[in-house]
Amino acid sequence: MVPFYCTWIDEDLRIFSESVNKFIDKEIAPYYEKWEDDAWMPREIWNKLGQAGLLCVDMPEEYGGFGVDFKFAALINDIFYRRGVGAIAGGGIAVHAGIVGHYILNMGTEAQKQKYLPKMACGECVGAIGMTEPGAGSDLKALKTSAKKVDGGYVINGSKTFISNGQHCDIVVLACKTDPNAGAKGVSLFIVDADTKGFVKGQKLKKLGIHCQDTSELFFDDMFVPDDALLGPLNTGFIAMMKELPRERLLLAVGGQAAAEGMLEITIDYVKERNAFGKRIADFQNTRFKLAELATGVRVQKAFVDQCVMLLAENKLDAVTASMAKLHVTELQGKVADECLQFFGGYGYMTEYRIAREFVDARVQRIYGGTSEIMKEIIGRELIKD
Repeated sequence: MVPFYCTWIDEDLRIFSESVNKFIDKEIAPYYEKWEDDAWMPREIWNKLGQAGLLCVDMPEEYGGFGVDFKFAALINDIFYRRGVGAIAGGGIAVHAGIVGHYILNMGTEAQKQKYLPKMACGECVGAIGMTEPGAGSDLKALKTSAKKVDGGYVINGSKTFISNGQHCDIVVLACKTDPNAGAKGVSLFIVDADTKGFVKGQKLKKLGIHCQDTSELFFDDMFVPDDALLGPLNTGFIAMMKELPRERLLLAVGGQAAAEGMLEITIDYVKERNAFGKRIADFQNTRFKLAELATGVRVQKAFVDQCVMLLAENKLDAVTASMAKLHVTELQGKVADECLQFFGGYGYMTEYRIAREFVDARVQRIYGGTSEIMKEIIGRELIKD
């Protein structure tokens, strides 16, 4: 099989990929199935990720990073998903380093950067993003969590749900309404420490897939935060979120692409070994045709995803192109998961088989980071605008 290689891999990235794979071999792969069964990843894994240099890699060195570009962060996502341990990368590392870290880097004061980013890079401080609410979903303009100005700061009330890293988090970048009459123009962001009085971590939510990655409800009851908790200018949170979403959506696309490639690889190996009616499953024409269709689609898609990675590394990726990548990749990932599982027969339905985990994990890709329907709306509006 012609390998699915990244066109942007150079020698530095190749060497880096070896260290990522070694970390997975030692610290993740031997325990991953148990973590999935337990629906819990130990907190110390964050510290180990930091010690291995796998957190906030594309941050400046003065804040604990390596000062490298987005391709290094993308490669971490790629390898974790390709190896079938994407739950730790997508909802974990990508949220912590790729989203929360970059909000602080791009919007924070120097004091905020110095306070939080080095701790995030070493795994001492775990970050989460508090956007989604029970009644809002993908509609970020409909936020109800409020932050009312008082002497010396703000009092925050409200709740968030489906928060990745919600149990492990030490800080949350929290989206709140600071002007309830201004719609999207009345949203602000705050950096909130999890030990703040009035900050309550709710139950760890039970999910269809990505079990070991913690997802939670968060509640805020008359929670006071000081003025210096405000992240960026007042009432500019929605604009900031729109600017950061391309990175989030491309990380999801990179992970989905790698997951599809990984599923194809393990399926091809399996059909060569499994026999039915006196011959290998690989020797049936239907098998060859199905795999040919899937591999071709994934290979063609790879070229577009790689182009998007290069664009983001050069700070040139726009929201519509990122939405296209997220939409197409996650939809195809679901198809690959479904059709590859079919080749495994009854074994594909057994959770000890990786393909079963990949199948359920793939489903959320079309939901979080903006649903497929939201992606279509973004793309469609751009196509017909005057």
